[in-house]
Amino acid sequence: MRNLRQGRSARVTISDVGAAAGVSASTVSRVLNGTAKVDPSLAARVHDAVRQLGYRPNAAAQGLARGEWGTIGVLVPNLANPYFPDVLKAVSAVARSHGRRVMVMESDDDPSIEHDLVEDLMRSCDGVLLCSSRLERSDLVVLTARDHPLVLLDRIVPGIAAPAVSADFFGGMMLICGHLAQLGHRRVAYLSGPEVSWANAERIRALEAAKAFGISVTILPCGSTSRAGYDAAAEVAGTGATALTTYNDLVALGAVTRMRELGVRVPEDLSVVGFDDIALDHVAHTSLTTVSVPRGQLGRQAAEMLEALMTEGHDGEPVSLPMELHVRDSTAPPHC
Repeated sequence: MRNLRQGRSARVTISDVGAAAGVSASTVSRVLNGTAKVDPSLAARVHDAVRQLGYRPNAAAQGLARGEWGTIGVLVPNLANPYFPDVLKAVSAVARSHGRRVMVMESDDDPSIEHDLVEDLMRSCDGVLLCSSRLERSDLVVLTARDHPLVLLDRIVPGIAAPAVSADFFGGMMLICGHLAQLGHRRVAYLSGPEVSWANAERIRALEAAKAFGISVTILPCGSTSRAGYDAAAEVAGTGATALTTYNDLVALGAVTRMRELGVRVPEDLSVVGFDDIALDHVAHTSLTTVSVPRGQLGRQAAEMLEALMTEGHDGEPVSLPMELHVRDSTAPPHC
């Protein structure tokens, strides 16, 4: 085998590998793509040349030769939400380990365009990871019937033919209610998330179950942003609540900011609990009591589920990851 290291261009081509191995470029392609059987001695020469020359195959081209894109698609509701970067980072790491790239889209919290975005990803990606989907069950049934690998993250829909992994939002809210009950709170307000959010419905289901703790809950429409929390905070005073729990930490921090402007002390006058532990406590200068799930673990598990579905057709049962309560400075016994 002749050495082409000296005098070759900076970018090694498949023809360079073929010349070094003494075979045709098409033979190199068949070896690297695994699209046809090649004599073992020729294959060994090709791999030796690849190592010697430092050749890096084009992953996209290899995938297309196998009828694949070499890409997974991820759809999230809002890229501005700090909940998702850790998830996406973990998904990307898993994808790279399997020689795949990641294409990310967002629906901007608009369920009406989510279906079309998923279809776009299906047309250009080998599999799709659908995060915190707001789609109707009927739409999910249609999408899963396409026989295209799809995994749900942070939504579990019984009877849907798609693997799913989610934080245990019901369990997380139950931890919050138990904490508030132990502190002595009996009247609680909840700043609710998006109406179409399954995760929000799970939180509300837990709040209904919290009646067993002797807690009465007033649910107030809100949203998922700090601005929504800020705007809705003034309504809490009219509920008589001694504690406030929220859809997420962003809402909680917005509410705390508004409460301080109104002269309400946290936690002396009102205990406040967030959700998700997104580490933005410095925004409101409050160490926020909240619950969390390891978002990296969530992303890794979802990505591995998708990889197994794409390569092995493996489905499996839905997985629910437990949440952990973090008690900090924003909760205290009710002021008497």
